[in-house]
Amino acid sequence: MASQNKQLVAQVAAQLANSRSLHPTQQWLTAFMTTQKPTTPLPALTQTALFRLLSSDITTSLSTDSAHCLPQDVHDIVVKERRLQGSVVVQLLGIEDMSKSRWEQIEAIEALERGEGTKGREIIRVTATEEDDDSGSNVTRGGGPHKLSLQDARGTRVYGMELKPIQGVGLGMNVGCKILLKNVVVARGMLLMEPGNTTILGGKIEALHEAWKENRKSQLKAAIEAHERAP
Repeated sequence: MASQNKQLVAQVAAQLANSRSLHPTQQWLTAFMTTQKPTTPLPALTQTALFRLLSSDITTSLSTDSAHCLPQDVHDIVVKERRLQGSVVVQLLGIEDMSKSRWEQIEAIEALERGEGTKGREIIRVTATEEDDDSGSNVTRGGGPHKLSLQDARGTRVYGMELKPIQGVGLGMNVGCKILLKNVVVARGMLLMEPGNTTILGGKIEALHEAWKENRKSQLKAAIEAHERAP
């Protein structure tokens, strides 16, 4: 039974790595398997593991091996440009629409809280479902480019800039959403993101998401008040 369980763990790990470039730790996988029935088919196991990984904090669930993380000197502004070979999964900590004023960003956040989104210039009603919450499908369309605050499994934080519109990137993205970067270019410590090197995997960390929404609105309002008080 023990050898069979080890084999299943190895198979689930291989499926996650091959399909999503996700590399959970052995500890996380072992703990996950204890919650599953031994007779659960491999496809169902893999899908459940994927769902839980996308809802997890990757600093506690994914491997911190150098091959799966950002280089420790990724912030080095002396380096004009370099390409990071391979795949790295990061999670979203925050996002800003560089094309919108502070008030417009506050209005966009509040519109999403009311269940409204935008399609071009048209305001539409968004009906959220459980699946929508995980996939981040309530993303506000249009606007951009966007500046993203990202974190890898080691806890390294870095900013990414959207050079071209990326499917799934926008205000309304779930904080904690997992993003797959492939052979991304770093310029002066900034990740340069575009459709060819960025894939939205989905997911959400509920506590971080709610805290970010409240903090972001407070930060924007404080910045507006400071600007209005300035001589």
